[in-house]
Amino acid sequence: MLQRKIRLGDTLVESGLITPEDLARALEIQKKDAGSRKLGQVLADEGFLTEEVILKTLAAQMKVSYLEPGTFEGEMKLASRLRIDTLKRYNVVPVKDDEEGYLVAFVDPLDIGAQDAIQRVLSDKPLIIAITAQSEVQRLVTRLESQEGLKNTLQDIRRELAMGGADTAQQLGGEGESAIMRLIEIIISTAVARKASDIHIEPSETDCKVRIRIDGFLTEVFVFESDLYPPLSSRIKLLGELDIGERRKPQDGRFSFKVNNVEFDFRLSTLPIADGESVVMRILDKSKTLVRLDQMGFTPANLEVFRRAMRTPNGIVFVTGPTGSGKTTTLYAALNEVKSVTHKIITVEDPVEYRMTMLQQVQVHERAGLTFASALRSILRQDPDIIMVGESRDKETISIAIQAALTGHLVFTTLHTNDAISAITRVIDMGVEPFLVASSVVAIQAQRLVRRVCTQCAKPVKYPQELIKRIEPFMPKEIKEISFTKGDGCKKCGGSGYLGRTMVSEVMEVNEEIASLIVRNMPKSDLMEAAKRNGYEEMFTDGLRKVNIGETTLEEVMRVAKT
Repeated sequence: MLQRKIRLGDTLVESGLITPEDLARALEIQKKDAGSRKLGQVLADEGFLTEEVILKTLAAQMKVSYLEPGTFEGEMKLASRLRIDTLKRYNVVPVKDDEEGYLVAFVDPLDIGAQDAIQRVLSDKPLIIAITAQSEVQRLVTRLESQEGLKNTLQDIRRELAMGGADTAQQLGGEGESAIMRLIEIIISTAVARKASDIHIEPSETDCKVRIRIDGFLTEVFVFESDLYPPLSSRIKLLGELDIGERRKPQDGRFSFKVNNVEFDFRLSTLPIADGESVVMRILDKSKTLVRLDQMGFTPANLEVFRRAMRTPNGIVFVTGPTGSGKTTTLYAALNEVKSVTHKIITVEDPVEYRMTMLQQVQVHERAGLTFASALRSILRQDPDIIMVGESRDKETISIAIQAALTGHLVFTTLHTNDAISAITRVIDMGVEPFLVASSVVAIQAQRLVRRVCTQCAKPVKYPQELIKRIEPFMPKEIKEISFTKGDGCKKCGGSGYLGRTMVSEVMEVNEEIASLIVRNMPKSDLMEAAKRNGYEEMFTDGLRKVNIGETTLEEVMRVAKT
């Protein structure tokens, strides 16, 4: 156990991270607050340094480990020896039971009282101190707290299994009242309450983990012992009308489930792995079909270009980005805006995730021979005005889509490219003639999703001058000095500092100048210069605008958009 007398302010000054004047100002602020905040918190809150820099410096000075957020999980067995309110009071979380001692992560490793309190309970081994962020401790304590509340349900499941023996399929066939169904309800309700998009149930040799994807990132919410995995996975497969006896092949299914009297649709997928089957449930939020384009996160200029493309009588509009970047949501929002009784709109999707009125939606079924390409050929004989192709994944599909655009149809489709201009080169590389691309493509939008800063715990922050200089070439012209914000982590955002997501995008309109360059198969750099002359801005610039208004963080924009 550490009991060194280390002064954080002196350490930061000695390391050259702050000046003595900065330290004096921070101490004065702390004094005005009547000591309600510790020095490290003042330095982070007031923008002198980021929390990460402070903790890493302190860890190096104390010669202890700094645990990066998201790289470790709480140890349930150790946590059960400590009260949850003790973990909350001292801002600690037990991490690992090691041969040398108990690894415990502290937000404030200089708090000797906290060390003494934890050591009194875990008295059979010495404490090994580690440092981590406040938000990470809050997240893990919340998870451990929810795990604690499951104990009774897990005991009931074991009693049911003991009574029913090995024949779990028959024992789990009843509806509603079994303990395993209560467990499924807890898992789904937790995911819905935390606005997750997916639920992952993953068995291993020693346990069964449940993770949920929130704002694009997976977070672990439950860990069960391995004996609970077979009945849990079997009951979920029954919900999705899958074959519970088939564990060698992937299976797909759907089911509906009510949470607080609101019905949600779930897309179920199972995949055989070494220790069983990985079970993933995609939560299909029907409210997404009602999202308007002006709620998506477009800047006014980008929205105007995109809407202008949507109003063209014929042509092809590409929406590009990686998996999980919100392309489908953008397409649904666009179709919501253009649908009317005077237009026939047909979509071909794999799968049809959301049912929409006034649209004819076709589900791809490759085993039956209904591919994107074959469906698209049939759609053209249905006299549509507007067509949406879920994904243009091969030359045949993209060629038919372009022919449809050239013969009087407006076509929306998606591609997997890093930016808008790369869509042009990608389609040509797929074997489509440049003159066909130039004649048919109206506009291309590339997009990513970034996490929104939690408004409850948002604080201004500062970054090193080297980083500011690096992003200066991408700064919007109207912004002279950019403001930066970051979430501190609170109960509302689960300690992450983020709550919800928004879009950053770039939209390139294909005008006559760009079309002539495409016909001549000019390099990407020439297309970029021409696009910028016509008002095109890169995605990173769009992201910096959202950083400046406090909507997201610089880290998020740098994570999704290249500089």
